[in-house]
Amino acid sequence: MEQFLAVLAVLGLLGGCLWLLRKKGLANFHAGVRPHGERRLQVLERLPLSASHSLHLVRFAGRVLLVGISPGGCQLLDRADAAAIEQTADEGRR
Repeated sequence: MEQFLAVLAVLGLLGGCLWLLRKKGLANFHAGVRPHGERRLQVLERLPLSASHSLHLVRFAGRVLLVGISPGGCQLLDRADAAAIEQTADEGRR
């Protein structure tokens, strides 16, 4: 029983320290999520070619990547600047 109470006391102290650090702004935990909704990776489109093959258009770090997916793995097929892709898409809508 003493060991159980000692473990609870240590966990309580750790929890209290974490609460205090977060309150003072010295510890922040985002669980892998970028602050302010900022995303670095975004899937723009997906085109299934067959049951096990597809193409994915992905935006990453200001670039647009065309990735081919197959049972054998993934392969980068093409890459371009995101601004150029968006400009081409805007011209196509006119």
